[in-house]
Amino acid sequence: MSKFIKGQDRSQGTLFPERLDDFVEEENPVRVIDVFIDDLDISWLGFKAEPAATGRPGYHPKMMLKLYVYAFLNRVQSSRRLEVEAQRNIELMWLTGRLAPDFKTIADFRKDNAEAIRLVCREFVMLCKKLNLLSEKLVAIDGSKFKAVNGRDKNFTKAKMKRRLRDVESAIERYLAQLDETDQTEPAPDDAKTLQDKVARLREEMARLKKLEVRMLEAPDQQLSLTDPDARSMNSRGTGVVGYNVQSAVDAKHHIIVAHDVSKVGSDRQQLSKMAMRAKDVLGTNKLTVVADKGYYNGDELRECEQNDIVAYVAKPKTSPNKAKGYFDRSRFKYIKDNDEYECPAGERLTYRTTTADRGKTIRRYWSLACGSCAIKSQCTNGKERRVSRWVHEDVLERAAKRLRRKPEVMNARRSLVEHPFGTLKSWTSSNHFLTKRLSGVGTETSLQVLAYNMKRAINLVGTRKIMEVIGP
Repeated sequence: MSKFIKGQDRSQGTLFPERLDDFVEEENPVRVIDVFIDDLDISWLGFKAEPAATGRPGYHPKMMLKLYVYAFLNRVQSSRRLEVEAQRNIELMWLTGRLAPDFKTIADFRKDNAEAIRLVCREFVMLCKKLNLLSEKLVAIDGSKFKAVNGRDKNFTKAKMKRRLRDVESAIERYLAQLDETDQTEPAPDDAKTLQDKVARLREEMARLKKLEVRMLEAPDQQLSLTDPDARSMNSRGTGVVGYNVQSAVDAKHHIIVAHDVSKVGSDRQQLSKMAMRAKDVLGTNKLTVVADKGYYNGDELRECEQNDIVAYVAKPKTSPNKAKGYFDRSRFKYIKDNDEYECPAGERLTYRTTTADRGKTIRRYWSLACGSCAIKSQCTNGKERRVSRWVHEDVLERAAKRLRRKPEVMNARRSLVEHPFGTLKSWTSSNHFLTKRLSGVGTETSLQVLAYNMKRAINLVGTRKIMEVIGP
């Protein structure tokens, strides 16, 4: 061992003990956490900062917030693990002044300060704006499904419940048939007893499922999750995921997440305007350009964006079955604005006939009386005439399509903007799923993840010294 580097003697005393500050380098990210949170004015953020009038004093919200930001920056999301780290981690000792709350106190702070933590995430985006890390011009919006703590076996939908009841019923019938067969062959009594026990357990399971079915049908969306009541079954890349739909708006310059949200609804069709306006509000800009994939295509959402000076680039999904059936696609019918008519591929005019309401939208319908004698009717429709529907605000969709034809490269940039942050967040997620339950808890956990991501991104881009200089003394 004489030729190797030797460590210090554990029993050796020191006359002048080292300071904790000596163990934390000047470039250590923990110093950014310390300066950023110390500079926060938490009086308006909503933290429960009032000390108890009697009993043992509580921990200051800033200290608890430092603890959590450090935890998520270093992928230690569990409150029990964080309790241990606070007692042995030199950086945490330096950050918290050697305070070590128990896991219950740590978990309660996150639960009781959900909205305040989300606002802290917004404050760091404001700091990124001061650091000139945001373009303030182009934002990409996307959603991704994150697993909840609720397993798939403890989530029930109408289809899943029907399948399980059918499986249990068929199993009971199978075992009863085996019992009839054993009665005829006079087998050992133990075999019959085993089959009877299986049938009894299956009937208990059938009764349990029937009770759960009643609870499921009473829910607004007719879905039931037993472990996390707010978790929902969602489609993710062709497979079912029980979890939440996490939305993010990512700035184009350096992939900073400027706005985020968590939804129980798996579809993105109602998310575009809400996320775009949140991003616009955070960036403080009068006009904003957003880009999203075809899952966000919705006429009402595009119109809402347009009314709020948000230019949206969203690809239109091809949902019409006509082309697959060999008929002319809707795009082959040209709208003549001056006459309020459509021109069909045969050159005939489809005139306005009636107005109807469809799922809350006012729809104008057009058709021609010349379809019966048309030579190419077989390529158009198998009905009496081909009818074309037009939303009263269809011009919004036409302008969106025109923008996309002019700048198709915007859609190519979308994936590189939003996939990187989501990939990073999912790799940080403990056990690949959320640790908290309920929408409020998951939302707070997401805010901490986003804050840690943005902080690490900013440190990598400009360094700790630059950030601390901008924050000030």
